[in-house]
Amino acid sequence: MGAGHGHGHGHAVSADADRKLLSWALALILAFMAAEVVVGFAAGSLALITDAAHMLTDAAAIALALIAIRLSARPPAGGFTYGLKRVEILSAQANGITLLLLAAFFVYESISRLIDPPEVKGALVLITGVVGIVVNLIATWLLSKANRSSLNVEGAFQHILNDLFAFVATAVAGLVVLLTGFTRADSIAAMIVAALMLKAGIGLVRDSGRIFLEAAPAGLDPATVGAELCAVPGVVEVHDLHVWEITSGEPAASAHILVSEGLDCHEIRSQIETLLAERHHLTHSTLQVDHASGDVQAAHCSDAHGEVHRPVGSVEVVEAVEAVEAVEAVEAVEAVEAVEAVEVRAAGTGAGPATPNH
Repeated sequence: MGAGHGHGHGHAVSADADRKLLSWALALILAFMAAEVVVGFAAGSLALITDAAHMLTDAAAIALALIAIRLSARPPAGGFTYGLKRVEILSAQANGITLLLLAAFFVYESISRLIDPPEVKGALVLITGVVGIVVNLIATWLLSKANRSSLNVEGAFQHILNDLFAFVATAVAGLVVLLTGFTRADSIAAMIVAALMLKAGIGLVRDSGRIFLEAAPAGLDPATVGAELCAVPGVVEVHDLHVWEITSGEPAASAHILVSEGLDCHEIRSQIETLLAERHHLTHSTLQVDHASGDVQAAHCSDAHGEVHRPVGSVEVVEAVEAVEAVEAVEAVEAVEAVEAVEVRAAGTGAGPATPNH
């Protein structure tokens, strides 16, 4: 038998992320956000304040990504056998929940202002919206050069892209208010920004939730992986197959594999590790490989769970054998019941079993 742990990667999360680029983007966003809040209150613009709230979540994502990079680089210790790799997932989920809550609040405020629109200074809204577009273009360029395999960095990158559309909507709203005096345009722009926040928040909560629930990475089907492993010559069964993500961009897999008697477990394990790495980028794998002894269709593990994978031909044979065994079992039960019925009738008439004449 053999058990192996395949590695083909470094364990540092976001090891290639450029902290200087992230720091510059963070400073730029914080500075503009502070100015936007001041101008938003001065102009009476909910759209600007909503934009500022969205940028606050972007800044939080970048700041937490920087913290996560530092914490994730620490080696595993004590009970944290994976280190602190999921710190960034915690922060991403918190960021997503914050986005959802802010979106709900701004939708409520937008509806209130549509009913009773306050005075809005269109010129300030227009100028701030245009400056916001420029700031977001620079921040997007900075983040595009960082390591976007981090869920936080990618989330912030997507948020800033959304901010570009949001600031376009804000600038258009400011222009409409300036030219026509239609102040409800500001509330409509705020609702557009809130919708973008809702979309981004749902995405972050969904993606971080999949990692916490140890679901298979998006786009990777465990059934397909199981079928590919069974196609390796010598493999007769694969069970307890698990595929999950330790953190964003770091998938892992484990499985219990049975191979034919007389084959080299270590060689087959090496073939499987290569397959997982080359086809699915699963370079962190833990495999237990044993020889199949006795009836390989019997449960090999007392607590095995999940789908059992076998080569296609063997599955058909197993189904045929199981069908025959089921028929034989039914026939055996019927035979016993028939004998019992004869004995009952004989007992009821007082006749014993027939005895041969000598």
